[in-house]
Amino acid sequence: MTVLKRLFPMPLHTCILLVVWLLLNDLSAGHFTLGLILAIMIPWVAAPLSDPHARVKKPLRALRYVLMVLGDIVVSNFEVANRILKPNRLLRPGLIALPLDLTGQFPLALLASTISLTPGTVSVDFSEDMKWLYIHALHVDDEQSLIQRIKTRYEAPLREIFAC
Repeated sequence: MTVLKRLFPMPLHTCILLVVWLLLNDLSAGHFTLGLILAIMIPWVAAPLSDPHARVKKPLRALRYVLMVLGDIVVSNFEVANRILKPNRLLRPGLIALPLDLTGQFPLALLASTISLTPGTVSVDFSEDMKWLYIHALHVDDEQSLIQRIKTRYEAPLREIFAC
């Protein structure tokens, strides 16, 4: 590990902290010095505590994924509103087990969050071996088609984005 990397383990965080400090305080030599000291010390203390997480390998694909999820959230809101305005006896809630091909804590957390953000579904839990994700759905017509939709619409793009 180089000396520079030891002094500045998170250079981007250092710059952001300094800029935020200066925006919140007067621009003076004292505040600049104090902000610089804090901007260097906070990442230095926090760096050993941080977990390395998966890196985005395809940022444009990630942007496309975010836009797709936002669109799915809007569409799902209307679908859920339509379902809850009908009699409850027409609902078929279900708990499904989604087999996972995705690996890594961060990509798995994004998948679970995406499912929970989409109205009508919520991520319940991962299996002990992290090979299954349990999902509660407000209405399940066909369990296999829901599993296939989640795998192709959400899991496959995340595997591509993080190359895992």
